[in-house]
Amino acid sequence: MQQQQEQQKDGVAATKCNSADEDDDSSYYSSEEDDDLVLEGVLRRNQDVPSSSDDDDSDDSSSDEEEVEPTKKKARVAETSNKNSTASKNNKKQESKQNKKSKKKNGDKKSKNEPEIIQVDFNFCDMDEKYFHGIKTHLLTEAMYAPFSSGLADMMVENVSVGTVISCDDGQDNVFGLASVLRVMSGEEGDCIKAIKESCMNHCPKQHKKEMDIVLSGKTKRPAGFLIHSRMVNLPLEITLILHQQLVLDMDWAVQHAEGGEKERKSLDFGAFILLAPCTHGTDDGSSLIYKKFDDEVFSTHAEYVFTFDAPKRLADQDKPEKQLVTAIVLTKTGHRAALKELEQMIGTGTGTTVL
Repeated sequence: MQQQQEQQKDGVAATKCNSADEDDDSSYYSSEEDDDLVLEGVLRRNQDVPSSSDDDDSDDSSSDEEEVEPTKKKARVAETSNKNSTASKNNKKQESKQNKKSKKKNGDKKSKNEPEIIQVDFNFCDMDEKYFHGIKTHLLTEAMYAPFSSGLADMMVENVSVGTVISCDDGQDNVFGLASVLRVMSGEEGDCIKAIKESCMNHCPKQHKKEMDIVLSGKTKRPAGFLIHSRMVNLPLEITLILHQQLVLDMDWAVQHAEGGEKERKSLDFGAFILLAPCTHGTDDGSSLIYKKFDDEVFSTHAEYVFTFDAPKRLADQDKPEKQLVTAIVLTKTGHRAALKELEQMIGTGTGTTVL
């Protein structure tokens, strides 16, 4: 996907939020909050799109092919069918009349009960102001980001160079998934990032305190950033993989096409990532974790270090039997791309794309 040039919002001042984020309080504590955003309907693979299994037999022959940037992938669509039956009659005349009545009845039943089949193309798009509300909705499902959802959504929309949204051409600007990296800076970031940095430092164990302080200081040789990603829970796995791959392409493109000279190029060449992954205890003794997003577990296996702490309390979590946790995953650029290699091996794609 070809990147758009980073542009400022016309006539709209950049919005910053503080740790309380008064603008989000009503949404944050609303009973309508839902941790799981789900695509409705039954997913079925579109026969026009090759599956990853179709490529298994041709891996050797296609390994040397030129890389193709992932831009969009066909959606899987819901499909049901009704079987119509016609009762037989004693004579042809009665049978003909009964058939006409039966067809009309079954036709009405089909139109009322059969789900509509909709073909959907998932598009990977640059960040844009029109996706603000969709991005904010995803952030509200994350305990660490919910109090700062408006400010973070603004920052992500403005961060056109490094960020991807999964949407479709339905005219509604729906956001099915997103990925972005928000840079950690030395005293220059918004109040949202400052509050998240403070929370990380407060919960960081003593053995990692010094390292974490350096990563979050904004004074490292190569910048660090908070890696934020979210999606519908039943989004097809191949699209999840391409979302991560597209973010890597975004970062590489931003570095190669930086218009602000060497200074801007260095500011976009991320060397470390902090991922705050929602999870719960997998066992009663707390010796294992269950991650809300399976890819976060893969990232954790390639991390420099991880630590887990209690998630901020929310009204939406009161009825949940499991204790809600957050695991801070600190990755180098090498570790991040190694994790994507593992994801690619786990999921595979029919697109022929690979991660450098």
